[in-house]
Amino acid sequence: MNVHFIAIGGAAMHNLALALHQKGYQITGSDDTIFDPSKSRLEAKGLLPEAFGWYPEKITEKLDAIVLGMHAKADNPELLKAQELQLKIYSYPEFLYEQSKHKTRVVIGGSHGKTTITSMILHVMHYHDRDVDYMVGAQLEGFDVMVKLTEDNDFIVLEGDEYLSSPIDRRPKFHLYKPNIALLSGIAWDHINVFPTYENYVEQFSIFVDSIVSGGSINYNEEDPEVKRVVEASTNTIRKLPYKTPVYTVENGQTLLETPEGDLPVEIFGKHNLNNLSGAKWICQHMGIDEDDFYEAISTFKGASKRLEKIAETANSVAYKDFAHSPSKVQATTRAVKEQYNTKALLACLELHTYSSLNEEFLQEYKGTLSAADTAVVFYSPHAVEIKKLSAITHQQIAKAFGREDLIIYTNPDDFKTFLFSQNLDNTALLLMSSGNYGGLDFDAVKGLMQ
Repeated sequence: MNVHFIAIGGAAMHNLALALHQKGYQITGSDDTIFDPSKSRLEAKGLLPEAFGWYPEKITEKLDAIVLGMHAKADNPELLKAQELQLKIYSYPEFLYEQSKHKTRVVIGGSHGKTTITSMILHVMHYHDRDVDYMVGAQLEGFDVMVKLTEDNDFIVLEGDEYLSSPIDRRPKFHLYKPNIALLSGIAWDHINVFPTYENYVEQFSIFVDSIVSGGSINYNEEDPEVKRVVEASTNTIRKLPYKTPVYTVENGQTLLETPEGDLPVEIFGKHNLNNLSGAKWICQHMGIDEDDFYEAISTFKGASKRLEKIAETANSVAYKDFAHSPSKVQATTRAVKEQYNTKALLACLELHTYSSLNEEFLQEYKGTLSAADTAVVFYSPHAVEIKKLSAITHQQIAKAFGREDLIIYTNPDDFKTFLFSQNLDNTALLLMSSGNYGGLDFDAVKGLMQ
């Protein structure tokens, strides 16, 4: 097949391009700019466009398919040419479904935890040499690419994102996969630029549950009231299998998971991660891994990339960075670090970076999310608010939203760095939460703080 990617440089798009190239497809692509690691990875396989920009002349009737990325706009010149020629245009999830419609599709959905759960499942499969196809939203240790597609594998494991499919397909991605086996980890309002009301957002998960093929199954986190309500209200003819957080203890900074064979030391920590582990165990059992083999493999799982990633540690201090940005993730991550290091002072720093987090109405969702921290800091860039064309937010609004009178707030990256590098981190756990980089923070320099 000859496949052309419009906006080939995205994290998901370039991984799909690499997977199809590996499968023997003829791949071309365009983008207006491409950054590393996408750039160097495409270049290594001869897939990097010769010049950046959009070139309608690349779109010809010789192409079997177009894959359209979210980075492109609806008036993209290459897209318009493809429409004119009446070529087959796929969104990213549509093309993944097309590649996997004869396989057993395992789809992991939820507002939070889906990358970690998908990563856990793939880690266990890899540990036991079980070859499966997959698509995951983070680079995993031991895996070269984030997408793998073969002709032969029976299973494909898909991270089910609720964000939009393409500029011309406004359906959430996870509505298109039609799972045989599904999991729903949690529901917490997000992406308010697309789903302006809580009810509208929750409805997407109801549609997801109803999209599971007849006779299929869903494992769901029964500790999340909204998940429980959505799944149990569905009239779809599927098996509904609840899961919950397993029993565990924390001793001297080590999490021990209670198993039938005794306490098992695990590398991950925090109630939310152990809840994710419970969901992953169910899915792996559906895929033929028995409980003992699951525990053996999961004890070596160190976590998904950018999720509670330890960046430095000394005899009496530790530093983590985490991708957490939505309120539920911020609260879960902050509580997890405090529970794991309960004899240390917790300094938690959060960057408000996403469209939702910088919206004055949505800010109220952050109330109490940093309460587990001994010292809580919020950083945001007024310039980022301007770029997203949002109303300006004030220090007072942020302090009130988080419900902490002692909240420390910075809007200047240099002021935040000066504060951070002036701290005595003796007997401290430092937690840096952001989907950005605090206006250019050098995380290697942060490691030097811990020496």
